[in-house]
Amino acid sequence: MNAHHDPLRVAVIGAGPAGFYTAEALLKAREDVSVDIIDRLPTPFGLVRYGVAPDHQKIKSVTRMYDRTCRDPRVRFLGNVEYGKDISHDEILAHYHAVVYAVGAPADRDLGIPGEDLPGSMSATEFVAWYNGHPDYREAAPLLDVNTVAVIGMGNVAVDVTRVLAKSVSELQATDIADHALGRLRSSDVRDVMMVGRRGPAQGKFTTKELRELGELENADIVVDPHELEIDEASRASVEGDAVVKRNIDVLQAFAAKASMGKPRRVHIRFCLSPVEILGNDRVEGLRLERNRLVPREDGSIAAVATGEYETWPVGLVLRSVGYRGTALPGVPFDERRATIPNDEGRVLDRPGGRTAAGEYVAGWIKRGPSGVIGTNKADAMETVTALLADPLRELAPEPAKPQAVDALLASRNVDVFDYQRWCALDRLEVAAGESQGRPRVKLTEVSEMLLRCRPEVAE
Repeated sequence: MNAHHDPLRVAVIGAGPAGFYTAEALLKAREDVSVDIIDRLPTPFGLVRYGVAPDHQKIKSVTRMYDRTCRDPRVRFLGNVEYGKDISHDEILAHYHAVVYAVGAPADRDLGIPGEDLPGSMSATEFVAWYNGHPDYREAAPLLDVNTVAVIGMGNVAVDVTRVLAKSVSELQATDIADHALGRLRSSDVRDVMMVGRRGPAQGKFTTKELRELGELENADIVVDPHELEIDEASRASVEGDAVVKRNIDVLQAFAAKASMGKPRRVHIRFCLSPVEILGNDRVEGLRLERNRLVPREDGSIAAVATGEYETWPVGLVLRSVGYRGTALPGVPFDERRATIPNDEGRVLDRPGGRTAAGEYVAGWIKRGPSGVIGTNKADAMETVTALLADPLRELAPEPAKPQAVDALLASRNVDVFDYQRWCALDRLEVAAGESQGRPRVKLTEVSEMLLRCRPEVAE
């Protein structure tokens, strides 16, 4: 078969939801396609494995669809292969007709306040990755020898972090939380978790389902000041057409009306407060916050304006959950202001508003910014794939694009590629370890152990 009739070869960098939805869209759109999903970790599924809360197993069931994609003979999973190190930007372009960057937004946004670098101040991104067993964060070791924790943010990640801190060990040990995290949480001294937002209850970004779960904790009472639930006129106008916000406020009002049951922990939900300084010498000892008032902007949005009134809380751990941020990839254009790869409907641009970079595409959070839920990535990926398949790509690879050529390149660099068969072996091993403990799985958290215990000859 000559090169002209060989399949269209596409590399997808990143094995999270955006990467898998991209592969799925390619498979559905045409028969003559060959997709390599490349990830620096041995494990696929990205934030579904390392970001979704361990007590949200139903959400993780989406991986069954991703597994189906990986079982298609036109798809290969190349885990433990780091883009920019094991294979370069130029080599990707030489061995594939097209590449789709689907690497997510792995960094986090700072608060930009004094004391943020103190031990005991960390991002929710790090904390979530730690309790979910991400190999990069297994040594993160959050300081849990404290009575009070502040969680800065009002999104679903902030709610997840708050819930995990407030749960009992008996609730957590039925999940796939990492063993090292379960051990630390078992000896936690945390009694009060303060979840705080700079604006009001009408501006909370959490979903009603996530918020309601806080009221179902067997180990913690929910404390909400009814005065902080009073809705200003501008916010009330914005609530009128938003059923989700109305439901959220109903749930918060029910929390505020509920009497304390004397549970061992308390979750406090606070509004209209902005952290201005993290206090302490050798570690976090407190948090200073300034009260805000809400003021409508001309565009109808609500601004939080400082009032000069302050509160100080004696907290020993501060977790910021104020948003994710994309990071630049070697050889790929990057928009520093938006922290995304500049693009036009998924086609990579050489700069914001610039020219198309032939054969290069982008999907997911690194394309549009960190917004939406897992399923949002599906339509996003379809838009990118539509653009990709509309472009003339065959002539871009300077030599015939063959899977064997990529294999030979990685072998020449002694890259221990963790393919789909090895992932299946790891999956079976983790699930079997969990069965004896009544858990969904017991995760391996060290890359070296994954590679050793699931060697190619073992995975066959």
